[in-house]
Amino acid sequence: MREKRTLLYLLILSTFFIAMMALLASAETPSHSGARASALYSPGTKSFLYSKNADQKLPMASTTKIVTALIAIESLDFKEVIKVPKEAVGVEGSSLYLKENDELTAEDLIYSVLLQSANDAATVLALRISGNIENFADKMTQRVREIGALDTSFQNPHGLDAKEHYTTARDLSLIAAEALKNENFKKICSTYKYTFKLGEETRTVVNHNKLLKSYDGCIGVKTGFTKKCGRCLVSAAEKNGVLLVAVTLDDPD
Repeated sequence: MREKRTLLYLLILSTFFIAMMALLASAETPSHSGARASALYSPGTKSFLYSKNADQKLPMASTTKIVTALIAIESLDFKEVIKVPKEAVGVEGSSLYLKENDELTAEDLIYSVLLQSANDAATVLALRISGNIENFADKMTQRVREIGALDTSFQNPHGLDAKEHYTTARDLSLIAAEALKNENFKKICSTYKYTFKLGEETRTVVNHNKLLKSYDGCIGVKTGFTKKCGRCLVSAAEKNGVLLVAVTLDDPD
């Protein structure tokens, strides 16, 4: 009888322990971000799972190029050969160091924009599509407003500091989700390394997004940094049919 009681006691205790562990496992875990603004977005449910200052207007550095690349993909034939104009030579920051009259395909330029974050390549695409930077910036702003990113304004295709060049973590989440609907964009931003010919020279561009190598399921999207903007990152991962987009703006880590 004593053994049965002991067994029953142990069974009840074990059941209680298992129930408590399940309860703890299902409890909401607080999330923390050192970024000035951040958001975690689920495109499948069109809901934000986490946000911090998500509607604060902030500069976004080279995450700008998400829109530059998307418009280029939507506007150009990948095999079109584009000649580099004088206005695109010597753009500061990350660069392919293009020379006037260099010739690249639209595909090479788009890969260089999303992987190498090349400001000169972004400028070439903008000039090819719209004729000047101002018109292309207006096109970028209009494109994102179509999807509800109403607190975003562009003044250039690369993300170098400009007074009226800003977004929010919320808007940038929507922008990334829209871009990832495009299979070509999704393929390019998840590519780690790309090689192409520039004249007689072979060039290789490597993706700045370290998560592609360190996080299983990562599919992009774009890094960014200037001293004014701080470290910015739009990342996305997909597992078991679930896609999540994370945005951090001005993060010291």
